[in-house]
Amino acid sequence: MTPSQNPDDDKQKRIPYHFGEKLRQVREHKGFTLKVVAQRAGVSESLVSQIERNHVSPAIDTLLALADVLDINLEFLFEEYRKERPVRITRADERATLEEEDIVYEELAKPGSTDKENSMEAYVLKIPAGSHTHRGSYGHLGRELGIITKGKAKLTYENKEYFLEEGDSASFSAAVPHVLENIGDCELQAIWVVTPAQRFVK
Repeated sequence: MTPSQNPDDDKQKRIPYHFGEKLRQVREHKGFTLKVVAQRAGVSESLVSQIERNHVSPAIDTLLALADVLDINLEFLFEEYRKERPVRITRADERATLEEEDIVYEELAKPGSTDKENSMEAYVLKIPAGSHTHRGSYGHLGRELGIITKGKAKLTYENKEYFLEEGDSASFSAAVPHVLENIGDCELQAIWVVTPAQRFVK
């Protein structure tokens, strides 16, 4: 370390988060001097001054110490940095479509690229009369939830059969082999949710 370096500077990162104004306002409102706050937080007076003037952004331990001394709620400090999570919209005429033999899957919810094991996909499932799904017959990781919106279906889950009509829903662990079969006279349609995502993963 060169003689000109301040030991406190090594812990700080120069990033554009402006906590300074709030810290200064609370300090002045409480009638505390820079020296008092610095001593109680265990940092230098010059560092507190630099933070209040937004010349440096405090390391997390420094920020927590200052918040404790000033009795500041962290939500108050971070409220403007709270990110709004994006709402993903899938327009009716923009659905991605996959076909597995004669089965059609129309994507309703796109898996997030950072969701990983918490990823989810949802789609409209369309099965012609007399046909059935194929991929789930081997089982896979995760869980599934489906609701029949049109037609009649038979869900074969391992060695058991469940009969579903319009409005009925089923949820289950996807690890067990499962097949959804159209046992009606018209196209079977269902809304299906799978986690983690299986088909529409990029």
